Amino acid sequence: MQRRSLLLAALVARGLPAQAAAAALRFPRDFGAHLATRSEWWYVTGWLGSEAEPRWGLQLTFFRSRTGLAENQGGRFAARQLLVAHAAVSEIGARRHRLAQRVARWSGAPDAPLAAASRTDTDLRLAGWSLVRGASGYRARARAPEFGFDLELAPTQPVLLQGEAGVSRKGPLAAEVSRYYSEPQLALQARLEIGGRRVEATGRAWLDHEWSDEFLAPEAVGWDWIGINLFDGSALTAFRLRRADASVFWAGGSWRAPKAAAQSFAPDEVGFEPGPVWTSPASGARYPLQWRIRTPAGTFGLRALFEAQEVDARASTGASYWEGLAELLDAGGRRIGLGYLELTGYAARQSTG
Repeated sequence: MQRRSLLLAALVARGLPAQAAAAALRFPRDFGAHLATRSEWWYVTGWLGSEAEPRWGLQLTFFRSRTGLAENQGGRFAARQLLVAHAAVSEIGARRHRLAQRVARWSGAPDAPLAAASRTDTDLRLAGWSLVRGASGYRARARAPEFGFDLELAPTQPVLLQGEAGVSRKGPLAAEVSRYYSEPQLALQARLEIGGRRVEATGRAWLDHEWSDEFLAPEAVGWDWIGINLFDGSALTAFRLRRADASVFWAGGSWRAPKAAAQSFAPDEVGFEPGPVWTSPASGARYPLQWRIRTPAGTFGLRALFEAQEVDARASTGASYWEGLAELLDAGGRRIGLGYLELTGYAARQSTG
């Protein structure tokens, strides 16, 4: 109790409001769902193959949104929550991106047959798709007409708390925060069904879990984000929130070297300089897919492995975004890491749920 009080005092002293600071994360409870908050997501990305030749990129995201409806109604069919899932496979050699989506209303009952999210640990189920945490790590499963996968994700490093002890600022106001942790450098084993083939492969993955009430300020329209597993075992996160005129509303991120404490980035320490853009034939959005990214850990190049990795989510979350495998480059142009680039708010203003 004394340690928690000292942590609270330290976070408030660093400028976090007491309410946000008091919500510093506790595990295993915070691996689970936070149904009282407005929006939440669990986000798994990874690659299969070798560092020199990644063959596939994988994405599996579960979104939970509190609808504000039927709050005082009983019954298993009250639509108090909405669960959405996106699964995608990027086939690097063929430059082909396959996507599937699921969506269901959920009352919040733990034993609902179609969709449910545990409050006590990561245990997400939606129309046959799942993401479950166990003693040895995570297991994930998704099936769609064009592809399917079963994943085993084993932690090789401790949980990475983003921001200040897991309280991540998204603006200057007290409400503009999220609770946010990552699990980088997950050892990935996959059984992949794609194009009539069955493949077993290994690689590396990243997991994010984030929840909030309303961290996207009204003047922000979207964000640019990267989560990169470096080949030396380091982990890099960087993001910026953009206004409609492309100016920066807020920025942040983190760096953790192997066996070292994480370093959190202040807004003025992160810079995203866009390069050439790709125009989506589906949405018309213009996505910058090459970047120069400045952080206290160094200045890096970032480049998508191929362009057409847009997620057309108009049938589920209501807006398209770009989510794809990218390479991190050092000053000499050498590949030093692989991970995912996420670009939102280019097709339409991003909603937090």
